Amino acid sequence: MFAATSTIPISLYLSMAAFALAASITPGPVNIIVLSSGVQFGFRASLRLVFGATAGFCLLLLLIGLGLHELLTAFPQMTTIIQWAGVAFLLFMAWKLFVSSGELGKRDAGSGPSAITGALMQWVNPKAWLASIAGMGAYAASGAPTLIWEFTAIYFVVCFASVACWAYAGAFLGRFLGNPDRIKTFNRVMAGLLAASAVYLILG
Repeated sequence: MFAATSTIPISLYLSMAAFALAASITPGPVNIIVLSSGVQFGFRASLRLVFGATAGFCLLLLLIGLGLHELLTAFPQMTTIIQWAGVAFLLFMAWKLFVSSGELGKRDAGSGPSAITGALMQWVNPKAWLASIAGMGAYAASGAPTLIWEFTAIYFVVCFASVACWAYAGAFLGRFLGNPDRIKTFNRVMAGLLAASAVYLILG
């Protein structure tokens, strides 16, 4: 006689997907940069950035589920380091956007920001750390490896689709902005939003 195995209800998977969607598609520093990339380089050329941001976040999510949050609890100063690294990175990216020439980049898959840039953005993004800790705390607090891996897999699919929407929106906007002066103005607005995000992190 084999022992009965418990099954995970489909409602839990739907809840995981809903959480991932809410956390991934809402405006934030990473999505602002992806939007700007879509405007300047187009959708296809921005997919590397989208993939890198998704993979970087999901690796962080997985490590949090496997116990990285315990390291943060033991060494709370690491949270401060992450926060200031995030502020510095956001200000750096804001400066790059602000001084951008506004020239349209090549619209092929080999141009545009790299996947490494996308992954790095997530690892210094305090919002990503908070979403990872909150998500794993809500759906895999038991530490069950199956739940951790399944939640990460669901998050990857939803996160990639959500961030890709921002790249597509940027590519769509790029058709109307069309010339360097308009794109330069757009990039400076995005730079202001990134800088505001950095200030929020400092004051928060």
